[in-house]
Amino acid sequence: LATEASGGILLLAAAVVALVWANSPWSASYLSLWHTDVTINFGRYVLEGDLHHWVNDALMVVFFFVVGLEIKHELVHGKLRDPRTAAMPALAALGGMVVPAALFLLVTGGGDGARGWGIPMATDIAFAVGVVTLLGPRVPASLKLFLLTLAIVDDIGAIIVIGAFYSTGLQPEFLGVAAAIILVITLLSRSGVVWLAPYLVLGGALWLATYASGVHATIAGVVLGLLTPAGRLLPASVAKEWANDLEDEPTAEQMAAMTRLARHSVSPAERIAHVLHPWSSFLIVPIFALANAGVSIKADAFEGAGAAAVTAGVMLGLVVGKTLGITGAAWLGVRLGVARLPEGATWKMMVGIAGVAGIGFTVSLFVAELAFADGALRDAAKIGVLAASAVAAVVGGVFLLRACRDGKTPEPA
Repeated sequence: LATEASGGILLLAAAVVALVWANSPWSASYLSLWHTDVTINFGRYVLEGDLHHWVNDALMVVFFFVVGLEIKHELVHGKLRDPRTAAMPALAALGGMVVPAALFLLVTGGGDGARGWGIPMATDIAFAVGVVTLLGPRVPASLKLFLLTLAIVDDIGAIIVIGAFYSTGLQPEFLGVAAAIILVITLLSRSGVVWLAPYLVLGGALWLATYASGVHATIAGVVLGLLTPAGRLLPASVAKEWANDLEDEPTAEQMAAMTRLARHSVSPAERIAHVLHPWSSFLIVPIFALANAGVSIKADAFEGAGAAAVTAGVMLGLVVGKTLGITGAAWLGVRLGVARLPEGATWKMMVGIAGVAGIGFTVSLFVAELAFADGALRDAAKIGVLAASAVAAVVGGVFLLRACRDGKTPEPA
């Protein structure tokens, strides 16, 4: 939670810098930087693209890898392990994806911008958690964890949408290669191989195969995260007993053995996430924001066919659709007896947290890049994402703060 909140502040700063830079007298340098060509040669094989392309298709793989690790942890050890506990955030996330997409399609009316229906489905974990954290201890801890779990389930939905609907020109032979690499990684993992080198090589090969297959390359990061073991290699008690038996002045050999035992007493998924999460939150996502939030806002920005409808659809989907979808699905789950409110939360608080979940910054911008080849529609979608995220942060945050100030613990159903 602390990492996400702090990362959200840096993410906001990067977005502001990108917007100001893209609309300043030096806007040409912004475009020139992100359109700088970068080429990587492997003998006769060549990978080429501009810097913007490498940020979205390569650097963001690490972000989605961390997302995959978080999903794996939640499925094995977290709230998604218990169906009863997972029901509320899962239902809320589903409502928060379906209703915004439906409202977007209703506004765009099947026109030129209809392909962007996946844009308002996403919730930005860093921004949303950052806003809730700024409200302080008034917000029940259970509600913060609900938001975090909801956003993780939302990420699962976004990953499915990206893989199924925003991948183009599928190449079956490379999909077969990717499947074979996944099988090898699975066999190595189940055989107890813990040496990192083969996984790094195979992970790079999986990214290349996925990239060449037509499925968006970031899906490789999610798959690798889900394949990472979430169980300890040794019971934590072994490392604890060893530490208690250490001499007052242990030798270098004893400390090295202690380090190995301590490392193996934490699951690989948790250990890798602990290392990569700060890099993802404090470096990769802000760079992504810097590369993608720089939209030139001009008087004629909405003159293109369908541009105004795309902006309106994104804003309506994120600000209104998220609030209605999450709150409505949560209410239905409670009424049917398959879910329960987070401890200490009221329905007013749920409306507030649903409003905050309308902050769709990172993944929404990512889907906008995938959805539209037309620059005017893409920019219109990005303007909608930025405006809607700001409105959702302010309106949702203020409503949640007021609800928490006068909220009372609900009576048991």
